[in-house]
Amino acid sequence: MKQLISMVVLGSILLVTACISCSSDDDDIKTNTVDEGNDSNFKIVANNDKGFSGLNRKVEVFGIPIYAVPNVKDSKLLHAANVMAQYLDNDEDGKVDNQLVLDKMKENKAFLFMWASESDMETVKMPDDAAGQDLGNDETNPDFVKNGRKGEFDASLEEVWHLINFAGHCKVYPEVFGLEEGTALAEAMDVARGGKFLEIPQNYPEGAWYTYDDKTCSYADCQTVEYFYWAMSSILGAQENRAAEIGHEWKLHTKKLVEEKDPDIYSLLTDTKYKFPTVLPDGTYMH
Repeated sequence: MKQLISMVVLGSILLVTACISCSSDDDDIKTNTVDEGNDSNFKIVANNDKGFSGLNRKVEVFGIPIYAVPNVKDSKLLHAANVMAQYLDNDEDGKVDNQLVLDKMKENKAFLFMWASESDMETVKMPDDAAGQDLGNDETNPDFVKNGRKGEFDASLEEVWHLINFAGHCKVYPEVFGLEEGTALAEAMDVARGGKFLEIPQNYPEGAWYTYDDKTCSYADCQTVEYFYWAMSSILGAQENRAAEIGHEWKLHTKKLVEEKDPDIYSLLTDTKYKFPTVLPDGTYMH
C-alpha cells in the first residue's frame, strides 16, 4: 500500500520505482487540455478545487473526487472511477450499497490522487484536513480482471479499497473495523500473524498466514488496513492466481482458504449487515 498522508498518518509512502515511469506519447495522455473521456457514466472535468494544485483534472464518483496530474492517462483515470463505483455500488443499481460508509467518506473529505512519476509527489499540493490515497498511472492495469485475473496486477483494486476502508468502514464501525488494537479486525489479524506484534517480529511464528514484514508498516493504520485488503480481495477472487507472487506476505489466496483458515475475518467480511461487495470490480460499472 502506498498511502498519501493527509488527514492522519496512515503509513509510509512507498513508491515502487517500477511503476512510476510514464510514456509521453500515449494518445490518451492529456498535458494541456481536459477531455471528458468516453465513459457513459463518468466525465473528466477540469480541476479547480481549492487546496488541490498541480492536478489538472478529476472525476467524481458518488461525490468522491479522483484527481490526476496531467500525465496520467484518461483511460486509467476513468478505470479507477469505475472500480470505485463498483466497490461502493456492487450490485450496480445506481445507488451505493452502504450509505453510511459513503457519508463518512465525504465527512472525512476522502479523495484519490493519481500520479505518473515520483516527482509528482513534490509538485502537487493537497489540503492537510482531507483523507487521501494515492494510485500510480503505470500500476493501474484495466486488463487484469478482464484477462482472467492473470498478468500484471491492477493496483486500483487495492488502493481504492484502502481509501474506502480507512475513510469509511473504520470510522462508521470503529469497534469492529477500527485500525487500532482491540477491534474485531485487529484481533483477527493477531491470530493471522500468530500473535500480537506491535512491531514487525524478526520471524513470524510457524503457521502464521499474514506475514507482512515492511518495517515502516505500523500495527495501527498500516498492518490492519493491509490485512483488511488481503482478506477481502481474496474472498472476491483477486488473488486466486497470485499464490507464488504474494505468498511471502499473505498465504490465503482464495475464498475457500480464507473461510477455512481464517473464520474470524471471513465471518466479518461476509456479514450482510455491512454490505460489503461480493463481486470483484472489473472497471465496467453499469456498462
